[in-house]
Amino acid sequence: MSCDMTENTTDKTNEQTAERLAQIGREILGICRDELYFSMRFLDVALSSFVYTMDPEVSPFGTDGYHMYFRPRELGGLYRENRILANRGYLHMVLHCIFRHIWKMGGGRGSAYGSAENGPESGRRLWNLSCDIAVEHIIDGCDLRPVRFSRSLLRRETYRKLELSGHVLNAQRVCRLLTEWELTEKELGLLEEEFRVDDHRYWENENRKQPQDQQKWKDIDEKMETDLETFSKEAADKNGDFLGGLRVENRERHDYREFLRKFSVFREELKADPDTFDYGFYSYGMSLYGNMPLIEPLETREEHRIEEFAVVIDTSMSCSGELIRKFLEETYSVLTENESFFQKVNVHIIQCDEKVHQDVKITSGEELEGYMEHFQLYGEGGTDFRPAFEYVEELRQNGEFTDLKGMIYFTDGYGIYPERMPAWRTAFVFLEEDYRDADVPAWAIKLILREEDMEEHFGY
Repeated sequence: MSCDMTENTTDKTNEQTAERLAQIGREILGICRDELYFSMRFLDVALSSFVYTMDPEVSPFGTDGYHMYFRPRELGGLYRENRILANRGYLHMVLHCIFRHIWKMGGGRGSAYGSAENGPESGRRLWNLSCDIAVEHIIDGCDLRPVRFSRSLLRRETYRKLELSGHVLNAQRVCRLLTEWELTEKELGLLEEEFRVDDHRYWENENRKQPQDQQKWKDIDEKMETDLETFSKEAADKNGDFLGGLRVENRERHDYREFLRKFSVFREELKADPDTFDYGFYSYGMSLYGNMPLIEPLETREEHRIEEFAVVIDTSMSCSGELIRKFLEETYSVLTENESFFQKVNVHIIQCDEKVHQDVKITSGEELEGYMEHFQLYGEGGTDFRPAFEYVEELRQNGEFTDLKGMIYFTDGYGIYPERMPAWRTAFVFLEEDYRDADVPAWAIKLILREEDMEEHFGY
């Protein structure tokens, strides 16, 4: 009996110790949250969106988007070493959620690391590293006391090389750039050691990742973007590239095929319409009279298809030939689908920088195929959108277009826009790889194509 009492006492003592450690860990995380809040008030909802949960296996902390898991002794040791490191760790995990890195995992075509040359495990390591670099780059750019910390030589040099791209360093872009660097195992290990802050083990656990958590964080970061844009310039400067990262994450993307259907028209096409044909009456007539059906299929049907529109290619030096070719190949893929073209079409492909250099009229799928086979760029001057609009208006006035549905303008967005809205719908199209926030006029559509969509069709 004395042994049982001793065991019960020991178990109770262990439970009390564990609870006391858990309470200490929750208090430390609460202090980190409060310190960050006083310097970054736009993060109020994000900072308070976690349930603090002890986990003896995590090192030292990690999150699944709902819980913030921690190991008390390691968290306490980190806090005693330097409370700024604990603050940075908390913010690091918050940023993973804001940019939804947790939910962008997964293999397969178009995934974050599914196409890694050395297999999914190597790609997974590169994706985890890229997420850590992306959020650390934002934190290091924040000139705020709770997270201000000296940067190592390796970290500064890594940032310098990545920033040469001239784009916002979100996780996808960092992953792409690191892949191009062809890192050795030693170099990859050094970067992992430098930038690893939290434990990503919960990213792999699908049972802990709920769809509503992803939507919750999407709503949070959209609200944050609005709040940041209304802050003073001083506040924006102190928060580094935070706003740029949110804009990249929240920008609207479109299905290009669905978008092209907006330029379609509704008319009759000489083609049987099985949707309006009743096989019951047809079979009954054939059985009753032998060779005389009671009803026959209609010889025409009404369809939505592409008939008239203009494609303008910005051939200025700021648009690379490879990006233009990707865009044209995607357009070609859509237009050559059986359901896209009428038998007769009128599509003009215009090359323009600061003046119109070429206009090729396409009236059939065969002509479009021939154009793509002999495609060549003309221009490489400055960027001015007005000449293309003036040229298309001349074509319309001269009767070259009878029912122009719209214009698709592929560009990097940096140029002189027309002041007045044209008589047709206009979309300025960007490839995500070369996208920057451009001040597209309110009357135009800003369309962003994802590189993953290109990869699915062309294997880039």
